[in-house]
Amino acid sequence: MTTEQTQHPDAIDQLREQMIAKLRELKALRTDAVEQAFRAVPRHLFLPEVPLEKAYAAEYSLTTKRDEQGVSLSSVSAARIQAFMLEQADIRPGMRVLEVGSGGPNAALIDELVGPDGEVTTIDIDPDVIDRANRLLPAAGYGRVHALVVDGAEGEPQHAPYDRIVLTVEAPDLAKALVDQLTGNGRIVVPLRLRGLDWSVAFHREEGRLVARDFEVCGFVPMRGAGARSEQLVMLHEGENEEVGLRLDDVHVNAEQMRKALHQPRSEAWAGVTLGLGLPYDDLELWLVSVLPEFALLTATRQARDRGVVSSWSRRGVATLLDTATGSFAYLTMRPTTPERKVFEFGAVGHGPEAAKTADRLITEIQTWDRDHRGQTPELAAYPAGTPDDQLPAGRVLDRPAFRFTISWPAGR
Repeated sequence: MTTEQTQHPDAIDQLREQMIAKLRELKALRTDAVEQAFRAVPRHLFLPEVPLEKAYAAEYSLTTKRDEQGVSLSSVSAARIQAFMLEQADIRPGMRVLEVGSGGPNAALIDELVGPDGEVTTIDIDPDVIDRANRLLPAAGYGRVHALVVDGAEGEPQHAPYDRIVLTVEAPDLAKALVDQLTGNGRIVVPLRLRGLDWSVAFHREEGRLVARDFEVCGFVPMRGAGARSEQLVMLHEGENEEVGLRLDDVHVNAEQMRKALHQPRSEAWAGVTLGLGLPYDDLELWLVSVLPEFALLTATRQARDRGVVSSWSRRGVATLLDTATGSFAYLTMRPTTPERKVFEFGAVGHGPEAAKTADRLITEIQTWDRDHRGQTPELAAYPAGTPDDQLPAGRVLDRPAFRFTISWPAGR
């Protein structure tokens, strides 16, 4: 422990309670059980590198290892993300739980939830990550957690079957070995990458398939090892801090064609659909993921937006409709509708030979979402690879090596 942590126990208690109050405000904490777990775990002992204020900040995450290019390989997730994933997992006393993607504090929280009659196993492909967990967990009083160096795609059969499996690494698919190690009425929570966007999804078994109706936007370091599946980043514009690119997960583009499209005259269209300041629109993004035939994410720096290269900026990426046949694309944007900037209207900015048509197509889908599906939650299901199309429900099908994922929305209002 650091000197600061040793000398200020009252400050730690106060910061912990402030964090819990913030997590309640953010609706990340929903049950007394998860709240009590956060109250019991000495979070600062798992983040000895940072000041107490950061260790107990609801939105603070710590990168613990990077590669030679500075890309994050392992991190301690923000308390907000840990909280809502544990709420999704619905972990109860006496359960046997596997965590894939170690670090320490999340395994400690799970250990609090399962209690003395339960069992927790945490695995990671990286020996350095497990060394950290094996050093910090016992020091914080959680020495009974099994921390093992294992490829997450293989699971950990020695302590299976598991009532709950919680992945804390981004996964483009569900590993069959993990699903096989789940009990018949078990639940698996996974940060699933759907066409470039990460959603924390809670799957449970239902009639020979895995079904989820609980989604939360999240962000995690990608899975390494056998379960890895890389994305493609196509740079469209590069200047002094003015980078613009397309993140592609399941579609290929002519990079030069798209670069030319960006620098052609733009076409704007507006949907007449509004949103209050600060309100989420996760269901719109999921709707666009499920209905756009060719989907990408437009990433851009703030400087690129400020200098007029694009109208929206996001390092994560904004939803984008591609038209690879014509070399055109259109991305989601917003504009204030009042001087106070408290209400915003959704729009689309198109580029390329069919800029106007592409923007209009995106606007049509925004309006359809607003009219028929706003506030709804779709059903996400996972079927084993090889399941015939006629056994799948209507909706978007995303094929991965191990599973076929379907996104099905309720009938329009």
